[in-house]
Amino acid sequence: MAIETALSSVFPIGSRRNELGRLEVGGCDTIELAKEFGTPAYVVCEEDLRVRAQAFKRAGAGANLEVVFASKAFPCTAVLSIFASEGLWCEVASEGELHLALRAGFPASRVLLHGNAKSSSELEYALAAGVALIVIDNFDEIDVLEALLRTRGNSDSPQHVLIRVTPDVRGQTHEKISTGQANSKFGFSIGEAQKAAQRLGEVRGLRLIGLHAHIGSQLLELSPFRREVEQIAKVAGSLGGCEVWDLGGGLGVRYLEQQPSPPGIAEYVETLLEAARNHDEAAPEGLPTGNETPERRILIEPGRSLTANGCVTLYTVQSVKRNASVWVAVDGGMSDNLRPMLYGAHYEARLADRLDGGVRCVLAGKHCESGDVIVADALLPNPKRGDVVVTPGTGAYCYAMSNNYNGALRAPVILCSRGDARLVVRRDTLDDLTARDVH
Repeated sequence: MAIETALSSVFPIGSRRNELGRLEVGGCDTIELAKEFGTPAYVVCEEDLRVRAQAFKRAGAGANLEVVFASKAFPCTAVLSIFASEGLWCEVASEGELHLALRAGFPASRVLLHGNAKSSSELEYALAAGVALIVIDNFDEIDVLEALLRTRGNSDSPQHVLIRVTPDVRGQTHEKISTGQANSKFGFSIGEAQKAAQRLGEVRGLRLIGLHAHIGSQLLELSPFRREVEQIAKVAGSLGGCEVWDLGGGLGVRYLEQQPSPPGIAEYVETLLEAARNHDEAAPEGLPTGNETPERRILIEPGRSLTANGCVTLYTVQSVKRNASVWVAVDGGMSDNLRPMLYGAHYEARLADRLDGGVRCVLAGKHCESGDVIVADALLPNPKRGDVVVTPGTGAYCYAMSNNYNGALRAPVILCSRGDARLVVRRDTLDDLTARDVH
């Protein structure tokens, strides 16, 4: 039974306070989840992920658009399987992510490979699997692919590739997640894109079909995306047109209740599609012109905007002490959420059974670092040892960056749907810490 009390949009869709005054996620009582599965724990609402995937698909309905999940946001097999079942594509940036995507049920025909430093084994794996697209990042990569294709022999079907360009567009985001500026480790400069295209034309077994760009992550305004499309159009025009424009991802999400709402999914997708339609002069050479011009194929790569708000992390308070601040220390921290320490990401925190108000606290992790602070200014009502703390918005990059610092056991993932909770990734054991030792 649940009381119809809407919570902030930083929580998963459908989250609510139940008749006991406790937070429910996916119809599951978070206090009971903490008792059953322990803490720290990632709690994922399946309906939230499906609703967002369907919203992206619906926004692109009628257009020649593919929604590609950026798997680095939450590379968990169960999460990947949900998006595979919703008909999304998958973007991977390593041999490991490719393995996960294939195991999760994505056909190779809906997978594309990224990366600025792809190894020979990663490229060989992608060729052998038959991925839909390989995004070319540098000239060395072209040389490696040429050698691999020569070894593999002739194939009736060439490997389709995109050229990644840096469009010299910077959005308002942290410098560590900004990728579109001219001085970036990713992709070719605009000036070198044509040289890359010429070089690809010399490689038997590769077919260049388009361009890729990505300008950064956690962007909360749409104007940078319009500028990105404008730059892509210019490069496409210099190449005689391209069949595919992959515009990357980057749509931001809301992490704090007082934070302004980011652009909606429909608004974001329509902005990209409209900007692309405004640049039909760059349509592939040889195609009809005017009103008969077929709509270019657009790919977008949402990651954070598909998963971030669909997950909360549960902790248990271990100690409360007071000096200049009220310090509330929990049983997790930078081992399960590195983002605040890595680039100053901000989160909220609530007590699972006392969701409103409170005193200003520092929510600290358990690790041997002064910087191990999850939320610097949390509001928690009379926190005490044993309380269950909830941090919403942890569905992007937290699981992906989880680690064993201080011998921490990596947290489990619990998938919740309509009141049913299912363990989909188990917690580490002590034996896992030595499983790779060689004696």
